[in-house]
Amino acid sequence: MVYATGVPRLWTETIEAHRAAVTDAVLDTAAALAAEHGPASVTMSQIAGQAGIGRATLYKYFPDVNAILVAWHQRQIARHLAQLADVAAHGGTAVERLEAVLQALALRINHSKPHDTELAALLHRGAHMAVAQQHLREFIASLLAEAAKAGDVRDDVAPIELAGYCLHALTAAGTLTSADAVSRLVTLTMTGLRPA
Repeated sequence: MVYATGVPRLWTETIEAHRAAVTDAVLDTAAALAAEHGPASVTMSQIAGQAGIGRATLYKYFPDVNAILVAWHQRQIARHLAQLADVAAHGGTAVERLEAVLQALALRINHSKPHDTELAALLHRGAHMAVAQQHLREFIASLLAEAAKAGDVRDDVAPIELAGYCLHALTAAGTLTSADAVSRLVTLTMTGLRPA
């Protein structure tokens, strides 16, 4: 059938929803298989079979297993950044929002163990990580600039440098064993941000 005005919107939305559902199924399946067996042992055939699609269809979406795992990781990163933005959007003063974001980030770092898995090693060296880190650094720098303008954070160091300080300090959360220890780390990090 040929449509005089193009493909109906409902049809387009249905196709997009289907593609999104297939992509999500592929990403989730690949990540589960990689976590269970290691990324090197996962095949496109396994992913297609467990995701419930044909191998030829899978190749229309992704060229190889590595591309699937990177796409999964990018989706995870986007979700984490959206969660941090949501934390920042919940009222309070600029410094309170900054502290809430640092607390959420530190807890995320603390709970995303183990960092030394084969899957983490593969995904954390990708070019997409540099983009994500830069986005996170700029996001935190904007919160720092707002808090500095209010006089609650030091203004003798550029916000982007302070954001780097925060991110490096919070990596220690990956070695901590309790939520209380994570909170103390955030408090210590915030102390370093206070005006002299």
